[in-house]
Amino acid sequence: MTEKHLIALDLDGTLLKDDKTISSHTKEVLRKARDEGHIVMIATGRPFRSSEMYYKELDLDTPIVNFNGAFMHHPRNPGFGFYHEPLDIKVAKDIVEACQSFHFHNIIAEVIDDVYFHYHDEKLLDIFSMGNPNVTTGNLRKFLKDSPTSMLIHTEEDQLKEIRNHLSAVHAEMIDHRSWAAPWHVIEIIKVGLNKAVGLKKAADYFGIPQQRVIAFGDEDNDLEMLEYAGYGVAMGNGIDQVKNIANEVTLTNEEDGIGVFLSDLLKIK
Repeated sequence: MTEKHLIALDLDGTLLKDDKTISSHTKEVLRKARDEGHIVMIATGRPFRSSEMYYKELDLDTPIVNFNGAFMHHPRNPGFGFYHEPLDIKVAKDIVEACQSFHFHNIIAEVIDDVYFHYHDEKLLDIFSMGNPNVTTGNLRKFLKDSPTSMLIHTEEDQLKEIRNHLSAVHAEMIDHRSWAAPWHVIEIIKVGLNKAVGLKKAADYFGIPQQRVIAFGDEDNDLEMLEYAGYGVAMGNGIDQVKNIANEVTLTNEEDGIGVFLSDLLKIK
């Protein structure tokens, strides 16, 4: 019997192909890995409502990391606990206030599965309507009543740096922020000290898996901490340079079964 590994999968650009489906080869390898006793989980920046379909498709029975570590629970075992670390609502409202002096398209706040849009936004509604959240539109300073799990500022490329510099200068003790990949000029904000590695470590402790037997796959800067934490931090072939530099290994792209090929090889799955 091979030693048990914990396998953590980012979704977009990693487990998911560009058309947002999971390839049959990778799905089959993951099924066989689980049959052999390995543990498979999802760690994503997405909310639970837009990752649940993949959780069900893989028939997982593990905790899931959402919002890059700001929310973690076990859909099939409430006994695991419910970890939700939102932003302080006062900080959230200060950020909305400060944005008035910059040029931005919109600010979106998410409270687990409730979505608040500062302005009505057809383009972004599509992305956020997956899983049918409760959507409220209107001035966040008035409508936002709960501490948000995550906030997004949609802006222009030239404003992105300026807003991020402001956030670092004013709120560094309270928040962490990063940018989405092109073509979106989006700044994502969560409570300071949270990232996918925080959730992954909780899961590893829960299952009693040592760090050196944790395998994590990712492609973007929100995967850096998780890949650094894992004994096997694996960058996708389509990943950004920063991720490839930090990773122990680089596999094929998300279009070429990068996960399936790497795991077949490492875990000797026929």
